[in-house]
Amino acid sequence: MNLASTNIAAEGALGIGLVVAGLVVVALLIGAFVLGARVRRREPAPPRPDEQPRLPESGPVHETREIREPSEMPTSDHRLTPHEMPAHGNVPSRPSESGERRRWEEGGSGSFGSGGPG
Repeated sequence: MNLASTNIAAEGALGIGLVVAGLVVVALLIGAFVLGARVRRREPAPPRPDEQPRLPESGPVHETREIREPSEMPTSDHRLTPHEMPAHGNVPSRPSESGERRRWEEGGSGSFGSGGPG
């Protein structure tokens, strides 16, 4: 056997392998498309205009902003468990009396350490 015929045979096998790989990729893409179409057919139809949400009779609901204060933690000599707390630890917050938002004080504690320089 000659070296040139070996190279031609190797190139032919490589070409056939690439064609087969291309056919496999195309088959996978077609299969994914068919599967997607089947899944789409099983999904419910989009809502009709009469099924769309409507505004309430009173009009649009607007956001309400208020400053809330947490309930105070009861002091005790021993560690409290949730069932020992008032309302079993589910005490709601209450509206702030001042109505102003708390701000960090200069030089006070911040999110990174003491808040001081460097």
